[in-house]
Amino acid sequence: MTVSSQKPFTATVLGLPRVGPRRELKRATESYLAGRIDADALHAVARDLRRDQFAELLAAGLDSIPVGTFSYYDQVLDTAVLLGALPPRVADIADPLDRYFAAARGNDTVEPLEMTKWFDTNYHYLVPEIGADTTFSLNPEKVLQELREAIELGVPARPVVVGPITFLKLAKSATGSPLDRLGELVGLYRELLRLLAEAGAQWVQLDEPALVTDLTADELDAVRTTYAELSSAAERPAILVATYFGHPDAALPALAGTDIDAVALDFTAGVDVAAVAEVPALANKLLVAGLVDGRNVWRADLDHGLAMLATLLGSADSVAVSTSCSLLHVPYTLAVETGLEERLRSWLAFGAEKVAEVRLLATGLAEGPEAIGAELAATRAALASRKADRRLEDPQVRARLAGLDAEALRRAPAEERRALQRDRLRLPSLPTTTIGSYPQTSAIRLARAALRKGEIDQQEYIRRMRAEIAEVIALQEELGLDVLVHGEPERNDMVQYFAEQLDGFAATELGWVQSYGTRCVRPPILFGDVARPTAMTLDWITYAQSLTEKPVKGMLTGPVTILAWSFVRDDQPLADSARQVALAIRDETVDLQGAGIRIVQVDEPALRELLPLRAVDQPAYLEWSVQSFRLATSGVADTTQIHTHLCYSEFGAVIDAIAGLDADVTSIEAARSHMEVLDDLNAEGFDLGVGPGVYDIHSPRVPSVEEITTSLRAALKAVPAQRLWVNPDCGLKTRGPVEVTAALRNMVAAAAAVR
Repeated sequence: MTVSSQKPFTATVLGLPRVGPRRELKRATESYLAGRIDADALHAVARDLRRDQFAELLAAGLDSIPVGTFSYYDQVLDTAVLLGALPPRVADIADPLDRYFAAARGNDTVEPLEMTKWFDTNYHYLVPEIGADTTFSLNPEKVLQELREAIELGVPARPVVVGPITFLKLAKSATGSPLDRLGELVGLYRELLRLLAEAGAQWVQLDEPALVTDLTADELDAVRTTYAELSSAAERPAILVATYFGHPDAALPALAGTDIDAVALDFTAGVDVAAVAEVPALANKLLVAGLVDGRNVWRADLDHGLAMLATLLGSADSVAVSTSCSLLHVPYTLAVETGLEERLRSWLAFGAEKVAEVRLLATGLAEGPEAIGAELAATRAALASRKADRRLEDPQVRARLAGLDAEALRRAPAEERRALQRDRLRLPSLPTTTIGSYPQTSAIRLARAALRKGEIDQQEYIRRMRAEIAEVIALQEELGLDVLVHGEPERNDMVQYFAEQLDGFAATELGWVQSYGTRCVRPPILFGDVARPTAMTLDWITYAQSLTEKPVKGMLTGPVTILAWSFVRDDQPLADSARQVALAIRDETVDLQGAGIRIVQVDEPALRELLPLRAVDQPAYLEWSVQSFRLATSGVADTTQIHTHLCYSEFGAVIDAIAGLDADVTSIEAARSHMEVLDDLNAEGFDLGVGPGVYDIHSPRVPSVEEITTSLRAALKAVPAQRLWVNPDCGLKTRGPVEVTAALRNMVAAAAAVR
């Protein structure tokens, strides 16, 4: 198939969710991994989900539909399979699906790939490992099969593949830069383009979000040469290069100067009309305008979108309307959210509603605003309702924040606090603890469901949760842990739990989005000013503390993470929202201290996640994020020990911010990255307590005593014993009780041996 036969499309989305509107794929995958169903049954669930999506998008009027964005775990891992880049340690696993899941999750004998955040989102991807022994080879069966499936259903299918530059930029290499291997991949991508054209694809989408990050001159040259070579192929589909999450800056003219056929730009994240006008080479290309926000849930301003489209028509050969990025990051549909207040509901658009907005904008562009007059009027009314809502400004909260000074962010020097806390806590060297959550057993889930359905009352629910807490405390006592947690049985999610108790937030019933693999979350919606009507954790924590003489940590979520894992209002700066949340958390820390709790942990696993992608924007973010944490934690006495937790990110860029948090103890993911973060901390002169995760909880493997001992001894080379804590690298919520007990028993034994 030659490129000349392709026609531009007018309305599309850049990608699709895959877990299912009721998490059908999550349940099927977990059943497969537990041996309850076979691979055929798993594939059947996946096939049905894809077909349902195709039917809905066709009915919505899209004339180009992405295929190949489906994944059993992660699209970057899928690309590693496509390119023959799985690590050698899984090569001996004969079954392809089991090999795939071993790379993702590990097994009894295989360590999984490292996991980190997908740019500045709450989605996690698996980091490809490119070694000297990596021999790339094309394995296109998955994308070709899904393309054939779509074409048979009459779908105007556009295969989507992670582009070669982004794939290598996200990879790790033991020798040199992964981009040194780019030349080897270009030939494979050319062959893939030929095979896709042969199979009937008219368009192909190569996702290159790495192009919105800071690129060196050599990397910009790589953009030019890569896409010049790919677009020179005689037999290929038309090529759309999709950039999103920011402005591609110098990468935009580099792309436009090649013979690719279309570029997708994210107009919700920094790209503006003027930037497009400054690239004359776009005049002969299709511009796919990401005007509908694929990452947040607010209704689009259709008037503004139409005005932008009218201007863009003068800068490109043709213009199509799209979401800014994949709909992976938002819930499926508002239609099932019967519990949302109607006024708030009118301000929102989830996945299905965003598809409708794309189609409306495309219709308005083609036929004029009068063709969507009723929809424009409804949108104007909703936007006006939101702007006038009094909940968006709480005078008491704003006055309180305005009255705070620099002293509200300060505690005594760390060495003074350390001495006071040592005398009060009387802990052994290398104290052992866990991050917070314990397995969410079926009994916990059944009790939560029974309360929601009205089958039990609040008093009975509290009784059952207290029984769970008592079991967790008893288990930790029996295992010999030094600092205990209550296990968080009452919490559905570490952000949602707090959001449901704070003014200014709303929760959904079925607003699930994928965080990684089978892990799904329901991000709350932050729509107004934030205030804490009453204590949120006090009764649970003080009950747990009453069961033991050992210290029990108060467990809170930090302001940055609450923002990162929520759909946040877009009508004020993030920094302002962060300060409001921080004030509520500060009140909670003071209440816990007043009730006799000696250690309070305020988790900020998303600190790195919200870091802007461009270096020029990062200092301002790091300043307000650190200040919001210190506002949340500086209201307590110096004798109260403040912990925090960070996980699954590349921490190098935020090392000074981690030190700036000034937490007495920082527990941090280090298992999959083999303690690399400790060198970064030492380079910064970090002199506070640190608990590098000694084993990976996202794998079902139970680490041996010897393995944990080795990790601890490696940590001791970087951190003196008086500052080193021993803990897993994350919460234990997603693991089973048997493996948790075995792993923690080995962890305690390893700590005792190293002591």
